[in-house]
Amino acid sequence: MKDKLYYILPAGILSAGIIICTIIISLTWSGTRKSDQTITVTGSAKKEIISDIAFLRGSVSTQASTAEISFNELNIKKAELLKYLSGKGFSQEKVNFFPVVSYSIFELGTEGRPTNKVIAYNYSQRVEISSTDVQKIKEISLDISSLINRGVSFMVEMPEYHYTKLADVKIEIQAEAAKDAKNRAEKIATSTGRSLGILRNARMGILQITPKFSNMVSDYGVNDVSSIEKEITAVVTASFAIE
Repeated sequence: MKDKLYYILPAGILSAGIIICTIIISLTWSGTRKSDQTITVTGSAKKEIISDIAFLRGSVSTQASTAEISFNELNIKKAELLKYLSGKGFSQEKVNFFPVVSYSIFELGTEGRPTNKVIAYNYSQRVEISSTDVQKIKEISLDISSLINRGVSFMVEMPEYHYTKLADVKIEIQAEAAKDAKNRAEKIATSTGRSLGILRNARMGILQITPKFSNMVSDYGVNDVSSIEKEITAVVTASFAIE
């Protein structure tokens, strides 16, 4: 009898120890698994902005049989251009001229290849105006080609419309996107009978500045300068602990 007790007692103690250890490990693993549970959501926010400064650029050009004639004609055309812009509210001081560019035009041979014979000289100069009255810039961009009726060849470029307070808007819109991500996460957690814990990590997406009502998007971001009315969209991907 004593021999049996000698073997039974250690076995019972060992079994009880194994059971206790199993319970502890199970509870620890369950708690760890629960604390590691997270939810990842994507929040977004959009804000309309209106450009507050615009730029218009273009080039006036001339072509003549000699360099001297072409250059002199360029100055005449520039004077006519300045007269036109002055009538639109832009004095000469408000017009930015870039350096004059010139090149020779060569006669083509029988095979369509240029020869060494110069038949004309082309002179051109790029011009830029800017204004906080973006509508005025738009109107000029649509009308300035009419200078051809005054004998002025003006190649107008697409106007650019910018928003100067973009830095402040970026901070605001990213905060709104983060708030939207949290709201989404809370709704998902609540619907499953859980509650939202602390923020584990967050990643800001690339800002998209697009024309109003546009659905264009790019992995590298969009920075539209072609439209007066724009939309800025921010995206934030956030992970929260689930309790």
